[in-house]
Amino acid sequence: MPYKIILTNNFQRSSNGVFKETPDTVFKKVAHDVFKKASHDVLTKKVFLVQTDTTVGFLSQDEIQLAQIKEREFHKPFVQVTHSFKMLKKLVRIPTAHKRSVRRARSTTFAYTNNKAVRVVKDEKHAAFIKPFGWFYSTSANEKSLSYDQEFAFSKSDIIVQDDKGLYEGASSKIYRLYKTKKKRLR
Repeated sequence: MPYKIILTNNFQRSSNGVFKETPDTVFKKVAHDVFKKASHDVLTKKVFLVQTDTTVGFLSQDEIQLAQIKEREFHKPFVQVTHSFKMLKKLVRIPTAHKRSVRRARSTTFAYTNNKAVRVVKDEKHAAFIKPFGWFYSTSANEKSLSYDQEFAFSKSDIIVQDDKGLYEGASSKIYRLYKTKKKRLR
């Protein structure tokens, strides 16, 4: 049975007007607590089911587990997601001509010349979850070529992180391949 974290919207202002915790701050604390309670090595091998900035997805630092879940070839790379541009600079080199468009893009994945595809998350809740880990491999939480199925997703994940909005299928991110001066839309 996977470990389930559910965040509700019951955190409001108290009767005396003192500000209580919002779901955003609770989400940040939960992500921090999950990271703190388990060793880093253990958590990097887990598969998280999370509402990402685009759609519901599996996150893990173990791409082999994700490949097994999605029944895809092991050599086929996954999209990496990160919380900051500082981490992005550690993962890839951004061509000078594209630095501004990468910085301003929302829900957009960029494939770089080193065959890595990386997306910087702008959504605060999702970025707060990623921050203690630095980065994750990401893929949609569905079977190969099918739409989102909650039963499949829950059975394949180790830890489920869900807020008051629940888990829902949204539009996937746009993907651009960056060259030295040109960019080509792939999806």
